[in-house]
Amino acid sequence: MNESDPSTEAAKGRVPLWLDPDDLRWLASHCCCPEDASDEEKDRCGRLRFRASAALHKHGHSR
Repeated sequence: MNESDPSTEAAKGRVPLWLDPDDLRWLASHCCCPEDASDEEKDRCGRLRFRASAALHKHGHSR
């Protein structure tokens, strides 16, 4: 498994975020997009849900 390099992530403008596994599970399965959401909003929601799910999987907290 590849670990993220903090300096590489920072260079991409990303910041660290530590969440409780239950909060990640909620985020991975919850979409707050309104029915009239733009494709950009839906894409962002999908990326967030995917990353939350991947973080759970990476650390052995899969659903």
